[in-house]
Amino acid sequence: MQYIPNIIFLAALIIGFGFFIKNSRKILRNIKLGQKVDASDHKKERWNNVIRIALGQSKMVVRPVSGLLHIIVYAGFIIINLEVLEIIIDGLFGTHRIFSFLGSIYGFLIGSFEILALLVLISVCVFWIRRMIIRVPRFWNKEMTKWPKNDALIILYFEMVLMSLFLIMNATDIHFQEMNSGNIISQFIAPLFSDLSEGTVHIIERSAWWIHILGILAFLNYLYFSKHLHILLAFPNVYYGNVNPKGKFKNLESVTKEVKLMMDPTADPFAAPAEGAEEPGKFGASDVMDLNRTQLLNAYTCTECGRCTSNCPANQTGKKLSPRKIMMDTRDRLEEVGKNIDENGEFKLDGKQLLGDYITNEELWACTTCNACTEACPISIDPLSIIMDMRQYLVMEQSAAPNELNISLTNIENNGAPWPYNQMDRLNWKDE
Repeated sequence: MQYIPNIIFLAALIIGFGFFIKNSRKILRNIKLGQKVDASDHKKERWNNVIRIALGQSKMVVRPVSGLLHIIVYAGFIIINLEVLEIIIDGLFGTHRIFSFLGSIYGFLIGSFEILALLVLISVCVFWIRRMIIRVPRFWNKEMTKWPKNDALIILYFEMVLMSLFLIMNATDIHFQEMNSGNIISQFIAPLFSDLSEGTVHIIERSAWWIHILGILAFLNYLYFSKHLHILLAFPNVYYGNVNPKGKFKNLESVTKEVKLMMDPTADPFAAPAEGAEEPGKFGASDVMDLNRTQLLNAYTCTECGRCTSNCPANQTGKKLSPRKIMMDTRDRLEEVGKNIDENGEFKLDGKQLLGDYITNEELWACTTCNACTEACPISIDPLSIIMDMRQYLVMEQSAAPNELNISLTNIENNGAPWPYNQMDRLNWKDE
């Protein structure tokens, strides 16, 4: 009988981590549906970005208040969960605060955890006030429908409960309070339980301990369904992020080959392709499988914070474009494709695609390509690259560019410039 709690604890760990691994594999499989990416260049710069942006949160503090609060929550999440190691050992082997033999070092660590827990608790309360009472506009854009809105609140409640349980667990641990080392915050909570019997206090401590670890396992598996997946994916996302100058666009290899063929005086443009030659690739992207793996990783990593949309000049002028919605739509479509594969063993055509069913032409053509969204993103997400790939598909596969653009393209073809003037007449303005 004495080993039943240990067996239950082991089962909870196996189930919790088992589901997490299963869902992680789904995410990896879905990302691999995209086109391969070569990130072997600029390795030093990529690692510097990981340290500076993902670990150092350098782009978060551009907005000082939310940036500082986020750093507190981020640091608390990372540091406090170091105690999970002790909880796991205690749960598996029936020990109690196994690292307490470290004496003053242990007291310093737990004391630090308690201070961080209190700061995290205060920070998430401020986040809740900003979202629900102050109602910061970017949290209430039209794409923030029921689930995205509720998801943000669920995470805040999760963090409130976990931090409170941690402090209650310490406050009701009689042995820990008697040590009088590390109970910097919990010593002020302990008196709330002073009128209760020792047995009742012990039950409260054990209940808080169990709910705390089970809550952490639940939180771990909730990440798969939540925007807070960025807690884990921000680091690879920043590493694979764009390290080229912001205004530089990629050249399609298939287009480059066509141009070289046109410029080769010895080539026959009407010759049939050589036997076994690779078929021309699709121009641009109309569905998630046409995007590259970094773009799909971007979609899963999006925090839905709305900084991209709040900085988008097109959105500010009332256009339908919202870079955050572009990322949310990409993730939703990718999840839909993943469920299709789960049900059928492989992807079966479902009559849907990202372009049209999720993202409209109007949204794509509203973009000014100013890169404000990519500059604003705190974790190097690039909505513009998806917009440009889908535009490319519209122009080169469907000839569906806006009339103004078609006129400019025709002028470039006929006159060598986007203006409707013959090359011989371009300098006439100087005579006026």
